[in-house]
Amino acid sequence: MKYFLSILLCLMIPTMAFADNGYKVIYDGGSLQGAKAGNKVKLYIDSNQVRIIDGNAALATIPAASITEISYGQDVHRRIGAAIGIGVFTLGVGALMALTKSKKHFVGLTWAHDGQKGGFAMQCDKNEYRGILAGLEGVSGKKAVDSEAMTVKN
Repeated sequence: MKYFLSILLCLMIPTMAFADNGYKVIYDGGSLQGAKAGNKVKLYIDSNQVRIIDGNAALATIPAASITEISYGQDVHRRIGAAIGIGVFTLGVGALMALTKSKKHFVGLTWAHDGQKGGFAMQCDKNEYRGILAGLEGVSGKKAVDSEAMTVKN
């Protein structure tokens, strides 16, 4: 039993060294050079910086102290297109599908560093957006703002 446990630990430790601790997000737009809306990028939240990586290219490295605002928002819509597609074959299931909702979670980040300001929005997975918000809040010391609660006055 000890022999089996030692072999198991020897195999697990090297694989843990190569574990990827980044978040997979979809870049939705902003001021990052070389990124297009809809690109899948990786977001890394380190102890003193936030990095955005597209493949092997670093799009941005943002010092945590320069983050000025973190925002959060949702896009909720009904699945009408899917309901029509299913409704062609089965009317009852198509009608039920029209009642369901789809929700997308967006996180925005703005910063000012060395006289340059920037920002971007990203679409996060429904299981990871809370972790991303908590990580960004912890690193920057800023509290995330719900964009739905913000009002714009002209």
